Amino acid sequence: MPIKPPEFWWQSPPSLAARALSPAGALYGALTAKRQSLAPRYQAQIPVICVGNFTVGGAGKTPTALALHELLLTQGHTPAFLLRGYGGALKGPVHVQCPHHTALDVGDEALVLARKGQTIVSADRVEGAKLAQKLGATILIMDDGFQNPSLYKDLSLVVVDAAVGIGNGLCLPAGPLRTPLSAQLPLADALVIIGEGEASKPLRSAAERLKIPALAARLAPQHSETFNKERVLAFSGIGRPQKFFESLERIGAQLEKTCSFPDHHSFTAEQATALLKEAERKDLLPVTTSKDFVRLKSSSEPSLQVLATKTEVLEVKLQLADTCALQDLIAAKTSRRQ
Repeated sequence: MPIKPPEFWWQSPPSLAARALSPAGALYGALTAKRQSLAPRYQAQIPVICVGNFTVGGAGKTPTALALHELLLTQGHTPAFLLRGYGGALKGPVHVQCPHHTALDVGDEALVLARKGQTIVSADRVEGAKLAQKLGATILIMDDGFQNPSLYKDLSLVVVDAAVGIGNGLCLPAGPLRTPLSAQLPLADALVIIGEGEASKPLRSAAERLKIPALAARLAPQHSETFNKERVLAFSGIGRPQKFFESLERIGAQLEKTCSFPDHHSFTAEQATALLKEAERKDLLPVTTSKDFVRLKSSSEPSLQVLATKTEVLEVKLQLADTCALQDLIAAKTSRRQ
């Protein structure tokens, strides 16, 4: 069951609670760093671009993967998405088909990606890559898996939320890092830093010392006029719901009520009914994210279906400040496959 990450993860310098947990974090970090350093056991016949992050939680990987997919299409590629399918029961490898598969089958992220392109869910990344090759993909976008050593990566893009950076810089459970930054950063080919914030500056400096490029980007809300001056009930179960709420406010929505749930949250019938009643009682427009919406839409529970029909979705699109820099990076890293 997903849980909300503790607030002390994002407090710098580390809080008392973080310091108390730091020995456990150091042990966990050492083990994960050792695993990440293992040699890949398989190199796919097609290039693999990994979109990952240093920390747990939402940094913007899915919008980055979607923007990368769009860019690769313009270059004549036939890209496919590969992901583990967090929150889904199917271990794969499976070719995701909408509406046949639900979020309970393959997870919410897979359904979001499958709306745009060929998507493979596989707990075993190697077997997933082999299926993508059989289906005719010419290049693979691996959503998450930066710490997974099983599949050779031609290019690793690490997504960073500029507002929080790497938090307190400690590893789970003391902080949000999956592996110590000193072990992860040298394995990155580029950073994609989304938004603005002081928290990302130390990371930028560290990347610059290693000559790792940092690509600036932002999440641009789509169809923002729909929400301007609209009184809304905003609800979300993503890594950082506050980021979603702030986006709504920036485009002029009046947030009368906000409801936060854990990342990848499976809404219950009672929660859906409560949200509907609150929206109706105060005459509010329910608004959520694309990931939350696909969990509602793919559910067989009637109350979740009703909530889906009455809810608007705030879609966001990743916009890079310098698309050419990413194009050059992709060309340089995949040229050996020509």
